[in-house]
Amino acid sequence: MQYRKDRQGEELSVLGYGCMRFSRKGGGIDLEKAEKEILEAYKAGVNYFDTAYIYPGSEAALGEILERNHLREKVKIATKLPQYLVTGRPALDRYFQEELSRLRTDRVDYYLMHHLTDIAMWEKLKKVGILDWIREKKESGRIRNIGFSYHGNTEGFLKILEDYDWDFCQIQYNYFDEYAQAGVDGLRAAAEKGIPVVIMEPLRGGKLVNMLPEGARKVMADSGRDWTPAEWGFRWLFNQPEVTVVLSGMNSLEMVRENCRTASEARVGEFTERDFAVLREVTQKIREREKVGCTGCRYCMPCPKGVDIPGAFRCYNAMYLESKSQGRFQYAQTVGLTAAPAFPDQCIGCGKCESHCPQGIPIREKLKEADRALRPLPYKLGIRLARRFMLRK
Repeated sequence: MQYRKDRQGEELSVLGYGCMRFSRKGGGIDLEKAEKEILEAYKAGVNYFDTAYIYPGSEAALGEILERNHLREKVKIATKLPQYLVTGRPALDRYFQEELSRLRTDRVDYYLMHHLTDIAMWEKLKKVGILDWIREKKESGRIRNIGFSYHGNTEGFLKILEDYDWDFCQIQYNYFDEYAQAGVDGLRAAAEKGIPVVIMEPLRGGKLVNMLPEGARKVMADSGRDWTPAEWGFRWLFNQPEVTVVLSGMNSLEMVRENCRTASEARVGEFTERDFAVLREVTQKIREREKVGCTGCRYCMPCPKGVDIPGAFRCYNAMYLESKSQGRFQYAQTVGLTAAPAFPDQCIGCGKCESHCPQGIPIREKLKEADRALRPLPYKLGIRLARRFMLRK
């Protein structure tokens, strides 16, 4: 296993264990199976374990496994404040104490503000006293490092990044989503500030393995590299020095062993121009199933009316690359929950975006098409309710 350092010089395994996808059995987590997989990862050198308050049973399972095997002092635990549930200062302590109890520990090594999509969510936390609360918890040693996980656009990420002296952050990032959400610009901005970056969804929840078109698989097979699709995804990430930890929701011993082997072998700078070309071709094969040929370059931005053009197109394409429900969920999450609405129906048809689009996309026409598909009436109502709940003052 290889290691990269956090801001305090602590070594973190480049492969982290994402505990959201533990296998389930009889309505709960299959504890025996999860324990075998965690121990296999630990023996291979994994020392970073990521969970969250809202992952059903995950914190409690991780706490029990670590306690039973006397591993608490040998690993790092990352978990998250459900900031979308916080209505006042007392809630901060209530959720945190519950998490410590579940995890059977007296501290959290890496604590994140969970699922920020816009700086408005961070501002809301500041109003209920999060800054003093963080300071108190860090001074007492209950929290060692403070960070945030992010699901909005690049601009929002950069604002949050600049607003506080973070110890680390967590973003969705992979070779297909290089320019989506925080994206490569966010990754590099964090690295320039010396802020470690933890990567989630390195394989898009397994979709860059299980849902690859045959044409994409053939490109990989003909590349001259004896790498599996998962290995391609991980090695692309490990190749980048700005990446600190890559999380993987491993739920089989085979998966643990393969990913640990990759994390031990991969090196920064190992990718050749041929390797990058392979993944560009793979990405193009995936994009052939898309509805809009948007690359996420953002030359069309900013929109004078605040429409998140690449965000809408990315989610519209996800309806056909993954599933309709996934595309709509991503849209509600990343476009629908920004402080200022960013929906395509705000477009006034000025055409400024089209004059800057390198792909020549008829953006105004495609925005209307995307919005109709992404926001049928039940989703419009759902997004409206979610906005009232998560963005309330």
